Amino acid sequence: MPDDFAVLYRWRLKPGAEDEFREGWRRVTLGILERCGSFGSRLHQADDGTWVAYARWPSAAARDACSEGPPVDPEGSRMMREASEFVYDEVVLTVVDDLLREPAAPPTRG
Repeated sequence: MPDDFAVLYRWRLKPGAEDEFREGWRRVTLGILERCGSFGSRLHQADDGTWVAYARWPSAAARDACSEGPPVDPEGSRMMREASEFVYDEVVLTVVDDLLREPAAPPTRG
């Protein structure tokens, strides 16, 4: 657990752009899972209308390595960018207790 790395991302979307953002986020997240083996991400909408995604990585180095090179899905990134009215700074979280422990890598499919 000490190497787990969690990040909170937040966006304010343009009115009516929810479906485009959701599809872009889905595409980018799937690309990251395939390329980098993150633990995945979950997208939520807060009561104040802010959209929030929580993502976990095996380590900060794994997240940084995934950011190198070309975007995993340029079209998905464009969709998210165009649907966003405002992008908040990411928040790095420290895992202090983990009752939902996951395996170190995504399961392989045979």
